[in-house]
Amino acid sequence: MILIVDALNKDKFHSVLDDMFRLRARVFAGRLGWDVTITDGREEDQFDALDPGYVIGLDEEGNVVACARALQTTGPHMLSDVFHSILDGEPPLRSATLWESTRFCVDTERLGRGRMRGSVSHATSELMLGAVEYAMRSGISDVITVIDPVMDRVLKRSGNAPYDYVGKTVSMGKVAALAALLDCTEERAASIRAHAGIEGDVFLTDEEALALPVIAAAEARTTTAGLRKSPLEAYCDEQIAAATTAKERVDALRLKAALADRVRSHSDISA
Repeated sequence: MILIVDALNKDKFHSVLDDMFRLRARVFAGRLGWDVTITDGREEDQFDALDPGYVIGLDEEGNVVACARALQTTGPHMLSDVFHSILDGEPPLRSATLWESTRFCVDTERLGRGRMRGSVSHATSELMLGAVEYAMRSGISDVITVIDPVMDRVLKRSGNAPYDYVGKTVSMGKVAALAALLDCTEERAASIRAHAGIEGDVFLTDEEALALPVIAAAEARTTTAGLRKSPLEAYCDEQIAAATTAKERVDALRLKAALADRVRSHSDISA
């Protein structure tokens, strides 16, 4: 099951994002040995502060089992600012319809073997499918992704082979890194689905995700800790949830931001 977390709904999913950053720490610092910054068991970098989109795989209980990050290439991104050695002197690709996908990882400790739901293979394919379909829904035509040779082989075996590569392969921690290009098309999505036997919509709504046991328990702990929303904050969140168009959602978010000081003041009084 795939949950999309971005600037519009990230305030609802603090526990999910925390689990995702901890998974990234275990994979990129632990398993792959990349030179990444770990703080309190979490792997975050400067690009996470840019409000990227996160494609997050959840199991039936609501545990984070896979994740990937989507960044616009028109601004700062990893290939242009961190992995520029891969480009071998060439300028980075930049386009409003090209996303960079990075931090793709799967929890091999929690997931089992085989190809059924709950396996590493199924979670990997579902995350790939979620990333492609999320990009398509967002008007993105292509994705460039920094991967290692093992992941390159996984893409090819999963009906998701890159159509081209950019630059050269360079050393990165315990592994090598390269940049691959993938088109975001119905044909690619169908190929991934056929390989993994995935049918139907893989995406969860915010409400469905919040009802999963692990996430619901995290929300309950937040309430118990005395962080219950004030009436004014609850009203703002209700307006955001009730929005039926992108404009209504943006207007509601702006209202919440404009009332932020009053929300905090009201919370202090209520406490």
